[in-house]
Amino acid sequence: MSGESERKTYRAESITVTFEARRCLHAAECVHGLPEVFDTTKRPWIQPDGSTAERLAEVVRRCPSGALRYELVEGVAETPDRPTTITRSATGQLAVRGELSVDTPQGARAETRVVLCGCGQSRLQPYCDRAGPCGQ
Repeated sequence: MSGESERKTYRAESITVTFEARRCLHAAECVHGLPEVFDTTKRPWIQPDGSTAERLAEVVRRCPSGALRYELVEGVAETPDRPTTITRSATGQLAVRGELSVDTPQGARAETRVVLCGCGQSRLQPYCDRAGPCGQ
């Protein structure tokens, strides 16, 4: 995974949203939370001008995998949850939220939300890509 190069950027006047498709686990928190911004039938599918920056940031923070991220125009990035929490799903995925440094084959990445592989079969280690039984 080359990380930054696989992120698409969507800019509005007061917020920038990025999306890393390989990390998306299709929880649909974005689509359900703000269908006027996140519409998979449109191109581009993210239209950040369709809501306020505050509401958009709130919905982006619901994305469990961290595939969606945001930064406010003033340079303010997402504030990590404190304390850090780890929740294991029934199938073994680890949902982690907080101030994180995740070791990847490309080096450490600062994160605030991730879903980590619990079965070892992901092709996107250490992130879950639903390739193995933990993502089912």
